[in-house]
Amino acid sequence: MKKILIVETNQTTYGDTKDATGLWLGETTEFAFAMTEAGYHVDYVSPKGGFVPLDPRSMKYADKESMVLYAKKDFQDRALAHTLAPQEVRPEDFIAIYYVGGHGVMWDFPQNQALAEIAEKIYQQGGYVTSVCHGIAGLLNLRAKDGDYLLKGKKVTGFTTAEEILAGKRRVVPFLNQVEAKKRGANFIKKRAYASFAIQDGRLITGQNPFSTKAVAERLLLALQDK
Repeated sequence: MKKILIVETNQTTYGDTKDATGLWLGETTEFAFAMTEAGYHVDYVSPKGGFVPLDPRSMKYADKESMVLYAKKDFQDRALAHTLAPQEVRPEDFIAIYYVGGHGVMWDFPQNQALAEIAEKIYQQGGYVTSVCHGIAGLLNLRAKDGDYLLKGKKVTGFTTAEEILAGKRRVVPFLNQVEAKKRGANFIKKRAYASFAIQDGRLITGQNPFSTKAVAERLLLALQDK
């Protein structure tokens, strides 16, 4: 059976500051729980492989299911301590790739060519490219077969400029996902700040914020079922 690849950050701080960031826990756990409950196997990869830091703020938002998964040794080992490096991933083994958010991804997702090549191959072989919240940063520079940006002409969503301002990080992040997605020709769609919202355009599924993780998972599972 084909597997699903979850992409996480290695970035521990907001740029060169001492302010801690990293993976937003629920964006991995809620998605992984949904996939495994549906019978899919998930693997975890990061730009450098190995250790994935947790954004300390994300812990207080983790639901009961997330904390149960977080406490499991297998999850701690594969998703947090020893994630795969890109060169260890065989794209042909995966039916979908999912880019997790957390502010850290703003620094190590967009320019990682090895991860981009994995995502592009999964998409080209008929798989799904998905993301939630800041995870859309990993989709910004993906290319379609014709050389255009994968996001060009596609309906997408991600952490909005308004949500970045509300989070107090507008002047800290290196760019704004909403702005950059539009620059690449995407039709960026948003709903009320911090409300659950996910959208699908073909084999591209994106979610707006941390509260949209389950909606992304539901859309992907329905798509895989139909396929």
